[in-house]
Amino acid sequence: MTDARPDSHMAAELASQPDLWQRAADATDLQARLPERGARVAVIGCGTSWFIAQAYAWLREAGGYGETDAFAASEAPVDRDYDAVVALTRSGTTTEVLDFVTRLNGSVRTIGVIGDEESPLVARVDDAITLPFADEQSVVQTRFATTALALFRASLGESLDGAVADARTALAEELAPELVDAEQYTFLGRGWSYGLAQEAALKMREASQSWTESYPSMEYRHGPLAIAAPGRVTWQFGAAPEGLAADVAATGARFEQGRLDPMAELVRVHRVALARAEARGLDPDRPRSLTRSVILGS
Repeated sequence: MTDARPDSHMAAELASQPDLWQRAADATDLQARLPERGARVAVIGCGTSWFIAQAYAWLREAGGYGETDAFAASEAPVDRDYDAVVALTRSGTTTEVLDFVTRLNGSVRTIGVIGDEESPLVARVDDAITLPFADEQSVVQTRFATTALALFRASLGESLDGAVADARTALAEELAPELVDAEQYTFLGRGWSYGLAQEAALKMREASQSWTESYPSMEYRHGPLAIAAPGRVTWQFGAAPEGLAADVAATGARFEQGRLDPMAELVRVHRVALARAEARGLDPDRPRSLTRSVILGS
């Protein structure tokens, strides 16, 4: 089978991910501007950025770098005793992010991780880490989100060599028709990969208008398993709980066990979303009812 048309922005941007992850891994100057070990940190974002924030928060805290919370920007508290707030946003124009940083009113150090270096958020944070090389033209985010996560992972002392190699594998391998043609998808993850499972579900919804759900892996058998059936896919990011593959197989659904680094597994999902969009005659760069940034009126 073939992927979606090669001239779409989404196609070109998702294919660039391995090189950009390596660039982020090498950007030690940018990594050094993220919160130091021991700092109590909140990470905020909207949509894709919120899910990447969840992954970073889990990795940072689990790695012993300090208590770290992740919030949707619209729901983040302004009165907690944080040492720093990291605001993740591709456009730097999202209303909820700008409003939250403004509401902090200088009470805590703010660090923006931003795709557009000319955005209004650059001037509102104490330290702007800009990644213009990872910015995108497609409304559907792929490379900015994963490049930001690559930067975060590298800042925590992790080598990205394996993830970069796995991403190249994800881009080169054939996609199974059963993955592209499925009726429904459920994405599962544990630990930091749960945020990526949520992002995978969002990506499929945005790009291809697909029916998708996402859960922590151990929660799937507490009800959501009832949706599994022939012609549907349950896709696990990272190691699966014992017995889960057999439980899904018993329903007739396809259990897709992620073999790659979870960030590279997300690249496989990007390719499936792109192929489904093309098969349905959809424009993957301009998904229905969505814009590059949510800017609300006063």
